[in-house]
Amino acid sequence: MPELPEVETVMRGLAPSMEGAVITRAQVNRPDLRWPFPDRMAERLVGQRVERLRRRSKYILADLASGETLLIHLGMSGRMLVSGDPLGQFVHDHPVAEKHDHVVLDMDNGARITFNDPRRFGAMDLLDTATAEDSKLLSVLGPEPLGNQFSEQHLINAFQNKKSPVKTALLDQGIIAGLGNIYVCETLYRAGISPKLKAGAIAQQKVAGLVPIIREVLQDAIEAGGSSLKDFRSAGGELGYFQHRFDVYDREGEPCKREGCTGTVQRVVQSGRSSFYCPTCQR
Repeated sequence: MPELPEVETVMRGLAPSMEGAVITRAQVNRPDLRWPFPDRMAERLVGQRVERLRRRSKYILADLASGETLLIHLGMSGRMLVSGDPLGQFVHDHPVAEKHDHVVLDMDNGARITFNDPRRFGAMDLLDTATAEDSKLLSVLGPEPLGNQFSEQHLINAFQNKKSPVKTALLDQGIIAGLGNIYVCETLYRAGISPKLKAGAIAQQKVAGLVPIIREVLQDAIEAGGSSLKDFRSAGGELGYFQHRFDVYDREGEPCKREGCTGTVQRVVQSGRSSFYCPTCQR
């Protein structure tokens, strides 16, 4: 599933073609994805100007002139692709329609936005913009790791007396919004913390030190266009490159990259997910 850097990459790629543009045509090719599309979705989108595009956790939010917000989740295999962009960001023509093109939006600037999702775990919904943050999907989310509300004290308070492994705690979307398996593994490696260590057992100074490392890992991944392991593509169809810079993720059996460390990357399953780490330098 795309994590924060991948969703941020897609959102930034969509913004030049969508922000300030009017949706002139909306084609909805099925009644649902992960859940049913909202009533009269196409009708409610046509004629609306996209006032602002933003991201909350792993959701893309398009605020419309109508006072509604189009919520988009890419799911496991969803892609938002731009074609026909007159601004010169993407030079390719509109592609031939594919089987899994579930929603297609034509903009008044000539751009076309296609939501393709073979596995259909993605989702779209329309929320009232004024109360979107209070919706059941967004109200449960913790602070954005790149935002001002994510602080050392927040993480210290969240970890206090917590008996679950630190890996599990960092994946808790109620503690931090948008982190996923890849970037938690990479964060814990840079911090020198074992994913098996209980969150509440970590010294406060070391917990506080996770905050800048989380931000650093995410910024590095965003600058690299995210990570492409299976399905992820940017809005222009390009692959991300951060997977070539993984320190531990998906490197089981390979030598640790830390200078002076003679350890080997190992994999352990935690809560049904693979954690990759170096047991020699992550304590």
